[in-house]
Order: sequence, then C-alpha cells, then structure tokens
Amino acid sequence: MSPRIGLDVQTILQAAVEIADQEGAEAVTLAALAKKLTIRPPSLYNHIEGLTDLRRKLAIYGMEELYSRLAQAANGRTKDESVHAIADAYVEFVRSHPGLYEFTLSTLEKEDKEIQLASKQIIDLSIQVLNGYGLKEEAALHAVRGLRSILHGFSSLEQKGGFGLPLDLDVSLHLLIDSFLAGIDKMKKDY
Repeated sequence: MSPRIGLDVQTILQAAVEIADQEGAEAVTLAALAKKLTIRPPSLYNHIEGLTDLRRKLAIYGMEELYSRLAQAANGRTKDESVHAIADAYVEFVRSHPGLYEFTLSTLEKEDKEIQLASKQIIDLSIQVLNGYGLKEEAALHAVRGLRSILHGFSSLEQKGGFGLPLDLDVSLHLLIDSFLAGIDKMKKDY
C-alpha cells in the first residue's frame, strides 16, 4: 500500500498528541488514531511500525518538546530566576499537554539511544541551571532529582485534582520552589 499524500510521521504524532491530551495516553490506539485521521489503520504502517513504535516516538517527541520549553524559559536567566522559570515552564507543559506528558515518563526501551539522548538533554539543562549554586557533581544530580520530583509531584497532584483548597496554585508552586532553593544552600554546606 502506498503512503497517503499529506500523511507523515509529524501529522500522525500531532493527531496522537491531541488524542492523548484530550482522553489520556491509554486512549492512543492505532484504531483511534486512524479514525481521527480518517484513514484505515493499515495506512499507519507506512509511517510507523505499530503501537509500540508510536509510543516510543511520542515519548521522544514529548521529551524534546519539554526540553525546548525548559531551555527557552531558562535562557538569559540565572540562579533563582532560572529555576523558577523552568518550574513554571514544566508545570505549564503538563497543564497544556497532560497526555503527552504521560509519554515522557515512559520506561519503554530504556536502552533506546534516542530516548536516552532526549532524557539526557533535560538532565543536562537542569544541571546547567543548578551549576550556579556551586554544587559538586553528585550533589547536583541529587538536586536535579529533587527538582524533578517536586515538579512531577506538583503537576500530577494538580492534574488529578488533588489540590482542593481555593488557593492560587502558582503561588503554592513558587513557595515550594523557594523552599527547594533554600534547601540547596543547606545541601551545599552539608554535602
């Protein structure tokens, strides 16, 4: 079967992201994708190798998109301002792409070089942002884990409706990041 004119991997990914963001990552199936694109499911195989390949591509695409937003947020900023900016960008990414974000957490094919590279870009950017605090190599990695845990936890709780009190969530996020930054100063002394 020859490829449909106008159908390419990017178009397929965009349609899959729309499904994921509206209905959740588990709703992304080849049948749902074909229906959204108004094609027959076999036509997808001209561009992807199946559902596992699609999920892999979505994980890489999601990580690259997240990295792009974080890098743009950090650009031209230093220390506290930069950490706050990437925190805001991270949470906004999850708010605007909840389904795509699920794919960025994928543990599919941990040995996959492209997934490793996409993940490493985010880690390297985070280390670069935290370098301004004078953390040694291992301490910087612990700080990156801490920041990621804060941002993922906050985003996940928000996404699942876990914040029921009528308080501004962005204020809560900024206070949380301020506490994290105060902890980095202690970490630098103790580690």
